[in-house]
Amino acid sequence: MASKEHDALMAAIPGGNVDHNDPIDVVREKMHAIHPNAASPGTIVEPVDLDGVEAKWIYTEANADSDRVVMHVHGGAYVSTVIDHYLTYGEFMSEKIGCKVVCFQWTWADEAPYPAAMNDTVTAFRALVAQGIDPSRIAFIGDSCGGALALSAMCALRDAGGPLPACMVGLTPWLDAEQTGDAAMNPRGRDPFVTAEWVRARFKDYAGPDGDLKDPGISPFHAKLGGLPPMYLSVGGIDTTSDDSTRLAERASREGTSVIVDTTAEMVHGYIGLGDAFPEATHAMERVALFVRQQIP
Repeated sequence: MASKEHDALMAAIPGGNVDHNDPIDVVREKMHAIHPNAASPGTIVEPVDLDGVEAKWIYTEANADSDRVVMHVHGGAYVSTVIDHYLTYGEFMSEKIGCKVVCFQWTWADEAPYPAAMNDTVTAFRALVAQGIDPSRIAFIGDSCGGALALSAMCALRDAGGPLPACMVGLTPWLDAEQTGDAAMNPRGRDPFVTAEWVRARFKDYAGPDGDLKDPGISPFHAKLGGLPPMYLSVGGIDTTSDDSTRLAERASREGTSVIVDTTAEMVHGYIGLGDAFPEATHAMERVALFVRQQIP
């Protein structure tokens, strides 16, 4: 059974947050309304330029000297949210993982569709390396659509023959643009944050009018997975996108890439981003932290 804290929070979230017929400006308005935008006193937030990509360091005082870096590829359904919406998330990751977090701003799809946001992700990583950060000390963590951006960027980095991060974590990641998994086709419960139709609509925004939803750069579910760093994909049992991860992991094992899928029963999409609001989210991030620390001691 889910915790009392979880059930109380879910009951307080109204329906109607996602409508696949919403125009982008309405999607953006709704998304911005539900994303936190503050960090606790004492958390350090510092702007940094990553080769023209706007970014901010976010870390707790206890981790000011850490050389373990999380590059946070934030969510936002490809068309919304900014770095300051993820200060709380960055603080949560810094505290639990024991790291410094850098969150950067990828280009919204209505400003420029694929491959702009993926290219921003590649640029941000290469800029960190150029600034002297050892790539073996960097973990990608992508939440929601940021999971797709993180994985597609890793594939692009691999294909280019350059350095790769030590590992990647997907937090309820979007990986299949067409949402063909069982959880999408046969919903397992009420999810106030996404529907399969809404996710498909946002992928279409990202792809642009001439985009191919089977393009592995857009839909990394179709990417070649060999030669990638270890991955850890954390999903909820009710999450519409959960079978993006379970199906990808099955294929990754055949292609020689290690992928762990961690499924928490009764959890919805994006639940880990709710932080310490309920124990399931806290414990999920603690398991993410263990994985990252194993890859980056």
